[in-house]
Amino acid sequence: MAIADVSAYTRLSKYDVEAIADELDAIRRDIEESLGEKDAAYIRRVIAFQRALDVSARLIIAGSRSKKGWLLGTAALAYAKSLENMELGHNISHGQWDWMNDPEIHSNTWEWDMVGYSAQWRHSHNYRHHVYNNVLGMDDDIGYRWLRVTDEQPWRWQLLLTPLRNLVLAATFEWGIAVHGIRAERDADDTPAAVGAAKRKLRGKIFRQLGKDYVFFPALSLRRWRRTLAANFTANVVRNLWVYVNIICGHIPGGAEYFDPTVVEDETKGEWYLRQMLGTANFEAGPLLAISGGHLCYQIEHHLFPDLPSRRLPEISVRVRALFEKYDLPYNTGSLALQLFRTQRIVHELAVTDRS
Repeated sequence: MAIADVSAYTRLSKYDVEAIADELDAIRRDIEESLGEKDAAYIRRVIAFQRALDVSARLIIAGSRSKKGWLLGTAALAYAKSLENMELGHNISHGQWDWMNDPEIHSNTWEWDMVGYSAQWRHSHNYRHHVYNNVLGMDDDIGYRWLRVTDEQPWRWQLLLTPLRNLVLAATFEWGIAVHGIRAERDADDTPAAVGAAKRKLRGKIFRQLGKDYVFFPALSLRRWRRTLAANFTANVVRNLWVYVNIICGHIPGGAEYFDPTVVEDETKGEWYLRQMLGTANFEAGPLLAISGGHLCYQIEHHLFPDLPSRRLPEISVRVRALFEKYDLPYNTGSLALQLFRTQRIVHELAVTDRS
């Protein structure tokens, strides 16, 4: 059942809930006060590395005459695209680096390398999702309108196609984000003029993105344009699959709770923190996987502090996990394989019937 009272669900007193808020606020203050040149240097290094990797991958793809060279270049391009999408695009758009006052590395100016228009996504994600995380009827990220992830969602016959729908969603995740973003923007202002402007912005972004990946770069390869076209397509699909894995493993595994809309009525800061803690999940990842996924293997910490730099999440997680243990709260984490298995089991079981 969807949770309507997080304090009652966790069996914590109002004093405990506010004490949790105080401790989390203290973590935020400590991180904010320690932000400085090392953090700024980090994000600039990531940007430089991502761009160098992107260029190198494209040169390998265009210049290699062997299948191994093509595979190496395509893998490098997929990693570069994942890095740009998650550690850069996702996190910069959250405002994690706005404190630098750098006009290039700012949430209002950064445009990511995918078909979705970042400004539209910022509204659907930063506001609709993060503020109302896992609140039924308020968070559109619950199942992305394609998957049934909780008994509270009504069953429909189309859900019998979940194995196919799930695969399509994963492989085309950037398109799902694009549609998701424009739908949320229309919901915010559904006047004909606003809807028309939003559609024009999205069409322009799609035209530029498809032109870059499937016209401009293949044309630069001249007679080898087919290799470049195939590499770009493959890298985009791999990036989409990896982004999908990061997102669903942070929100759908067993133990990630859902909430009744009444939970946000007169919600205190402590209760908001608790909802983020209960509605998210982590998974274990090494440094290369963590950075390519925007450090969303620390999804719990990211939802508690979405605008703090991702590179600080590992150190934050130590203190957050201790807080979970102090108040006997379930810290939802596990290996990537385990969390992915748990998500797939849930969506496929609920596609057939209600779980009892």
